[in-house]
Amino acid sequence: MSPFSERAEARDRARAGAFPGTFNPPTVAHLAIAEAARAAHDLERIDLVLSRAPIGKEHVVVPTFEDRLTVLARIAERFDWLEVVVTGHRLIVDIASGYDLVIMGADKWQQVNDPQFYDGSPQRRDAALRRLPAVALFEREGFDVEATVELDPALRGVSSTLAREGAHHLMAPEARTSGLWG
Repeated sequence: MSPFSERAEARDRARAGAFPGTFNPPTVAHLAIAEAARAAHDLERIDLVLSRAPIGKEHVVVPTFEDRLTVLARIAERFDWLEVVVTGHRLIVDIASGYDLVIMGADKWQQVNDPQFYDGSPQRRDAALRRLPAVALFEREGFDVEATVELDPALRGVSSTLAREGAHHLMAPEARTSGLWG
């Protein structure tokens, strides 16, 4: 059986959370966030959801989608509660359909609330927000939101951008040893 699955909707299992992202690269913070959300919300499974066409990240070509997918699959092998899912959906509200919980940082929460992603319509945005399952929201440096799950303050400044720019110690071990990010 493949370590990841292709699907548009979440499988029918109890207490599952979706953690969408580009994971370019996956970081120690991504793993800490997944674990904190799982513990706080008593989840049996968390899916790292990788979109084939993520909004605002269309320019990401290196490492390839397939390379990032392979690294995520290696990470998921370490945890019996973590899986990798590929989706064609772009909006987090669509990705989260069928899940009990959607996990995101403050930066993604800001994006989810921006009407520009709903053809500029606040009404369409509001309708989309009503479709969201429960949200596990994490603080992130530079964004003012009220977190619903606590994260070690030392991890709030961790970002994939910093990891790509040379802070390789911030990468998940599988990302670091892959050599894909330098």
